[in-house]
Amino acid sequence: MKTTLIMVRHAESPYIFGKERSRELSAKGKEAANKVKEILAEHKNISIVSSPYTRSVQTVQPLAEWKGLSITEYEELRERPIKGLNYKLEERELVKAIQQSFVDKNFCLEGGESTAEAQSRAIPVIHQLLKDHQGKTVVIGTHGNIMTIMMNYFDEKFGFDFWHRTSKPDIYELSFFQNNLVRIQRLWQHG
Repeated sequence: MKTTLIMVRHAESPYIFGKERSRELSAKGKEAANKVKEILAEHKNISIVSSPYTRSVQTVQPLAEWKGLSITEYEELRERPIKGLNYKLEERELVKAIQQSFVDKNFCLEGGESTAEAQSRAIPVIHQLLKDHQGKTVVIGTHGNIMTIMMNYFDEKFGFDFWHRTSKPDIYELSFFQNNLVRIQRLWQHG
């Protein structure tokens, strides 16, 4: 029996230091969230879950409203902090650390979370969703880094280079047969 997970990376959200959980979508991001709704509107028999971070919830909210569905939030699906939340890091150094974290899954900067740690908290939720929604479709509001980490768990070719090519938003359909990943297909790339 085929079960489908549709990962929706959040739309554009201006970075505000210290506001990781509460950053909202930009006006452009809200337009893109409506496009996400249009692309996924014809899917039947769906459930919608999300990271609790505002930008992820807002990206799948138009779809949820269109379908008359609630969004179940999972703390375990939050974005992965590669560094501690209390200090700033240059973009170049952050990208370098993310790259290293896919080479060495136990690597993270001080106060951060490794790829292995992020997988150990997020993948049990994915397994539970596959069990609870067997034969159905689950739309997941997510983030670029944790999305890549979850996909990497099932297929290691999804690593840093994949993450680096994703857009905001971005939509990937993961097809599972008896809890085994059989296909990943990009449904839409913003750009």
